Amino acid sequence: MSRVRTALSIALLGATATLALAVSPAQAAPGDTVNTCASTLTPAGWVDVQWWSTFSCGSTFDPNAKQIKQIAGLPIGTTVNVCSSTLPPAGWIQTASYYSSSCQYSATPSFNPNSWSLRRVS
Repeated sequence: MSRVRTALSIALLGATATLALAVSPAQAAPGDTVNTCASTLTPAGWVDVQWWSTFSCGSTFDPNAKQIKQIAGLPIGTTVNVCSSTLPPAGWIQTASYYSSSCQYSATPSFNPNSWSLRRVS
């Protein structure tokens, strides 16, 4: 039974890694998202949009995975909802601050605002 469980775990890890690497930040178009481990820095022009925990990132930090979204290149006037774990890129302003359960990026839970609505102004 443990061999089957180990084989399933390895298959799941491989599938998750393949999904996370399907689009790299260098190849992405504006609005694309990429799943990555929390230990990876969010590139310039990208923002965090979701956090969770997964075995594939192997870290003891909880949560240890995040989804990032490329917002550089989106048209002026575009509004996006993002986690406040990254600063808004140049040309974007914060229009609202609120709590979102998908943006819990700390192991210490809180109901304080952890998300922003951003609008592109230039």
